[in-house]
This record gives sequence, C-alpha cells and structure tokens, in this order.
Amino acid sequence: MPTSSRTKTKSKAKPKAKAAAAPKTERSVQRDYSIAAVGRALDLLEALARVGPAPLATLAEAARCTRTAGFRLLRTLEARGFAIQDEARGIWRLGARWAVLGRAAQEQGALAAAAMPVLAALGKATGENVYLRVRDGMESETIAIYQTDPGLRLYSQVGQRRALHAGPGRLLLAHAPEAVQTQVLAQRLPRFTPATRTDPAWIAADLQRIRGRGYLVTADEVNPGAVGVTAPVRDASGQVVAALTVSAPSMRMRPPRPRSLVPQVLEAAAKLSQGLGDNAAAAVKPANGEAQTPPAVRWTEGEGAASGPHSIFR
Repeated sequence: MPTSSRTKTKSKAKPKAKAAAAPKTERSVQRDYSIAAVGRALDLLEALARVGPAPLATLAEAARCTRTAGFRLLRTLEARGFAIQDEARGIWRLGARWAVLGRAAQEQGALAAAAMPVLAALGKATGENVYLRVRDGMESETIAIYQTDPGLRLYSQVGQRRALHAGPGRLLLAHAPEAVQTQVLAQRLPRFTPATRTDPAWIAADLQRIRGRGYLVTADEVNPGAVGVTAPVRDASGQVVAALTVSAPSMRMRPPRPRSLVPQVLEAAAKLSQGLGDNAAAAVKPANGEAQTPPAVRWTEGEGAASGPHSIFR
C-alpha cells in the first residue's frame, strides 16, 4: 500500500510540472511584424506631406533619418511616381500618383472607418450622438455617425449634404481655401431657421474667430433646438480634413453643458488626428490629468488653420 500511495503522488505531480514548463502560445505573445525600411519610407512621406515641397536636408530632419537614407527612399518613390524632384530648385514634392490612392481611400471610406472607434468612445462618454463631416466643394457632407441610443433624434444622415455657412459646417468653411470662402460668401446665403446667420461680413469675421479659438459651438442654426459642439480633425500634413461634432437637443444642452463638453470633443478630435498622422495633435491637460476647460464659450465659436498641403483624404 505505501508503494502504491507514493506512485500515485508522483503521477499527480507530473502534470503540474508539465504545465509550469509549457511554453507560451503564439497568441499570448504580441509579435512585431513591422518592417523598418517601410516605416522609414512612411516617416519620410509624412514629412513630405507636412513640410514639403522642401529640400532633402529639411525632409530628412523632419523624418529623423540620415540624408543618405532619405535620398535613396526619395529616389525609389520618384521611380514609382510618388515623389517629384525639382532639380533646378533642389526641392522634393509629392507625386501625382497619390491622387489615385486618395480617390481609392475616399471611395473605400477610409476616413469614416478610422473615425468610428473614436466616435463610439465619445458617444458613450457623452451619451449623445456624434457626427463626422467633411467639406466637399461648396458643401459639407456627413460621412459617419455614431448613434448612442436608437431613440435619440438624428440631426443628419450619412451622405446628407449641408451648406457651409451655417452650423458645424462653418468650421470647415473656416479652414477652406480663400477662394472657396469668397465664393460661398458671394452667394445669397439660405436661412434655415431664425437663428441662421446670413450676413457675409459677420460670417467672414466669425471664420477668423473660429480659426483662433479651436472649436465651434452653435445652436439652432440648421435645425431648431439642436446644439452642436464641433472640433477640427487634421491629417499628417496638418490640414483640416473633417469636423467632429457632438449634437443634442437644447433641452439637454443648456449652459453650462456645451462648455463642459468642449474638452471631450477636442480630445476626441485630437485622438483621431493622431490616428491620421498629425503628430502635433494633443489634448491640453493640466497637471491633474483632466482635460483643461477652455475660455468662456459663446453660442458661436470655432477653430482653424488655412488650407494646407496635399491630403490623401481630400
């Protein structure tokens, strides 16, 4: 009997030792599949989009690579039509082949797909619907929506187009080329509600305020009873490519709530911008880690920067 007992004990101990020594499965180890050369090429392309047209030395510094590596990468891109060198001036610029990728990215909904996790997180955090709009010519278009609750009213639909002078679209107008701004303000501007501003002089001044402030709060301008808090989304070149908006009925957006939502909307827009390659995007946070409350918000405010270099999303 003692022998049998010892044998039994040993047989129980063996599986334990085996389990402890078992190697980690492939799924439990996070692997890095990145290729260094591809990473350097993408860094250089983002630098070219951000600071180009520019000489090799400037691009190499921006991409944090040596001039030799930068030159070889640029020559490779040039051979495929993705970069062009102006030999007389010694500068490099993006090539025309990017237009093909830009159209493909737009047709495949690249921007909307990249934005959805951010829209969902913001919608859950605020309890309100979140919209992503882009400028398409002389109008804005809604390209993505996160509906927090099916019972909440939607103020737009995917694919719906709006005028640029009223509501959240005015933030996109503030970042549009000067020629677009001039053309929009030269038209007879439609009035959607009693609160819609149609005075070109007032709107022109507001575009400047929008560019200086960094966000936009509007009420009743397109839909009666709708309040929106909007922030700009930028790509790797720093160009504003979209507007991110939290919108809700005025009964749930009485002051000071719109003001309290501004930091969250700015932070979400910055997160999406970082995902699009904008390294400068970062939410302003004080020492305690909480989003900083912006200056006093009036009903119509906004942010901006002039039209920038090439973007694959536009």
